[in-house]
Amino acid sequence: MPQYFYTAKSFKGELETGTLEAKDKKELSKILHQKGYVLIGVELETEDKKRKFEISLPFFGRVSLTEKMMFTRNLQVMISAGVSLPRSLSILSEQSKNKIFKKVLNEIGEMVNKGDSFSDSLKKYPDTFSELFVNMVKVGEESGTLEEVLKNLTFQMERDYELKSKIVGAMIYPAVIICAMIGIGTLMLIMVIPQLAETFRELEVDLPPTTRFVIGLGEFLATFWYLVIILIIVLSFLFRRSLKTRGGKRVFDKITLKIPIISPIVKKTNSAQTLRTLSSLIVSGIPIVHALEIVSGSLGNIYFKEAIAQSIEKVQKGEKLSLALRPYQSLYPLMVIQMIEIGEETGQTSEILAKLANFYEEEVTNATKNLSAIIEPVLMLLIGGAVGFFAISMIQPIYSMLGAIK
Repeated sequence: MPQYFYTAKSFKGELETGTLEAKDKKELSKILHQKGYVLIGVELETEDKKRKFEISLPFFGRVSLTEKMMFTRNLQVMISAGVSLPRSLSILSEQSKNKIFKKVLNEIGEMVNKGDSFSDSLKKYPDTFSELFVNMVKVGEESGTLEEVLKNLTFQMERDYELKSKIVGAMIYPAVIICAMIGIGTLMLIMVIPQLAETFRELEVDLPPTTRFVIGLGEFLATFWYLVIILIIVLSFLFRRSLKTRGGKRVFDKITLKIPIISPIVKKTNSAQTLRTLSSLIVSGIPIVHALEIVSGSLGNIYFKEAIAQSIEKVQKGEKLSLALRPYQSLYPLMVIQMIEIGEETGQTSEILAKLANFYEEEVTNATKNLSAIIEPVLMLLIGGAVGFFAISMIQPIYSMLGAIK
């Protein structure tokens, strides 16, 4: 049967949107009327439209962490105020400005109305709602503490957002400087160097190797600039594709763990994420083995993923988590392992993990603050070296020419 995307109004004047299967528009109208709605607008959802939606999702339809954070916070407030879950989802769907997120919330609302659990409905949208989100909601539903779980999820996402914002903010300054340096250098090569090269040819000056290299590079960019743009696009595409492969991700993550300035931030960020997520899952009542599986899936660095995944096997055999993590002190600091051990002995694992997560998040904040101060002199040296190389390469023939005149 064809599927229709409809817009309808209830007899009380409330707006409703969603998708339904029906033989034709007449039957769709009848189904909605039986539910207490009047059909206002309808559109046949063809396979082409579905395919277009699915293709656009990875590139243009991503739901940002901010949108999910606001959704979770508002949902928690509504539920605490006594608003029903289907009604809350309907209101939040109308408020969402992201068309993809609006559609997802509408469909989840429909599933909940049909009797599906909230967590089962969320599970059908793994690109929007993580395994962590789904499992914590499931625990909240089963224990009757959904409001508290949503509050914990909101806090978790707020800390994740702060952490990512600080890291991105720290990288903006060096990125801008490097882009400006490359842009100015390219303009010089395209506009200035060819003119100087023409002057040298007219004067028949004998050019040193460095000058010939700079002139050759400038003339190549001036003539085949479009090839450079194509090359950059292709390399960017290949780089992104390689990061999606296990081998490419492993190489990239290995490099980030070896770079002196970046490595401490990567380790502290992954440690903070591990501790925060594990704390949230344990306090929600999720068994330790399943909690570790979720943590492993949520981490970005493949080496941290593997460390947790291999620890799960030992924990399943009855070994304590602190002992299971001891072989991975090159990734997780000794203090993390020792504090987990204290938590296991005192029975306050979730509280200790939360406090330790706060500590490492603060450490990441301090590290990102100092990052600009560390990178700035390195960038100055790179810029100075590049400017000096080009200046010497172009001035050297001029000095040779003046020497010949004498």
